[in-house]
Amino acid sequence: MTCAEELAKFVVASSFEDLSGEVVNQLKIRVLDGLGCAIGALSGQPVKSVRKLESEFGGLPFNTLIGGGKSSPDRAAFYNGALVRYLDFNDSFLSKDETCHPSDNIASALAASEYADASGKEFLVSLAVAYQVQCRLSEVAPLRDRGFDHVTQGAYAVAAGVSKALGLDVDKTANALAISGASLNALRVTRTGKLSNWKGLAYPFTSFCALHAVFLAREGITGPLEVFEGNKGFMDSVAGRFEIDWSKENLEAVNRTILKKYNAEIHSQSAIECMLAIRTVDKVKAEDVDSINVHIFDVAYKIIGGGEEGEEKLVRTKEEADHSLPYILSAALIDGEVSPEQYRPQRITQSDVQALLRKVQVYPSKEFSNRFPDAMPCEITIHLRSGQTVTRAVEDYEGFLTRPMNLSQATEKFTKLTSNFIDEDRQKRIIDAVTQLEHIKIRQMMEVLNFNLANF
Repeated sequence: MTCAEELAKFVVASSFEDLSGEVVNQLKIRVLDGLGCAIGALSGQPVKSVRKLESEFGGLPFNTLIGGGKSSPDRAAFYNGALVRYLDFNDSFLSKDETCHPSDNIASALAASEYADASGKEFLVSLAVAYQVQCRLSEVAPLRDRGFDHVTQGAYAVAAGVSKALGLDVDKTANALAISGASLNALRVTRTGKLSNWKGLAYPFTSFCALHAVFLAREGITGPLEVFEGNKGFMDSVAGRFEIDWSKENLEAVNRTILKKYNAEIHSQSAIECMLAIRTVDKVKAEDVDSINVHIFDVAYKIIGGGEEGEEKLVRTKEEADHSLPYILSAALIDGEVSPEQYRPQRITQSDVQALLRKVQVYPSKEFSNRFPDAMPCEITIHLRSGQTVTRAVEDYEGFLTRPMNLSQATEKFTKLTSNFIDEDRQKRIIDAVTQLEHIKIRQMMEVLNFNLANF
């Protein structure tokens, strides 16, 4: 059997009985978190542009668009996925050499499940499959240093999860994986240099395309089944050699994912918590700062600290701001929070935060790098104009594996993110639907997400 066929066997064999109680609980927390991010992003200009395009092109009304309306499954996956991803506030999976956002798979799993009139149990299995595929491929086949984006592994994750939700057999699932994987190899330039809207839309676009690939396979279209190991295939051309024995895999990967407490790139989370402690415990004020030195693990330095992926002190847009550690820490010290409010255009360009971020220097620490990803160590030293020095260090943050968020904390985050868009009654109905997922049909939950955009 080819690698794609072995993965397809794993997908088809997976069932709700394979999900432990903790996996079900964690999947529900990720769904609630993802939906909170989605609703909180409804006013974002890029997602409004996507919405306009969907309205112009239409699509048969099979699937619900969050915030009202209907469209085809692939378009619903694109739009709802754009909502989940836009704020950059959804979950993450950390491996030594790759980071991904597995909740990017929520929208495609919802789209396929609603189309198939699937139960909540079937949806949870399809989502668990997508999590497992994306996390494990990110772990054993990291692509960042090869110039490819983590969205590339998502082509296989989406195809796997959607195939499961649609009930495809092994042959059609393998061909879906082959079509999607052979076609959707994304470049890392999406997250380097001058960042664009595509940072938040790359995975939703992959979901759009991968979903279409699955439907093609469902109709009998075949793909290159040696997509992984074949001549000029994924291993040969993109990832290098790796092995996964899918016959020995489980559906526990979600338990190794982490949630964000702060609205910023995942590798900044512990540094933000450290800076907020300096603000509240050490009583440091931004106007008293002469310079800020940050020592952190190398991945954070490379991606958001001014390392190989680009200068992080020229901050003009939301996309640049949430991937700039100097901006993020400056906003945290001045405002006392890092939320969607810190990424409004008028906040980004204000002189106070622009002046302070230029005083921030970020340095990679070999010691800290050796401890990542089991910890997210960071040390911040602030030199004050008075001549005094304040130093504080942290190992993790609330939401990391060592201090995971529970359902109550995730509910609090959901409520805060959605309060400007929906009333308390709808908040409660969405929370109830998520917590009762294994007892309802997915269409019941999507009905609660079909509210009127005109209300805001």
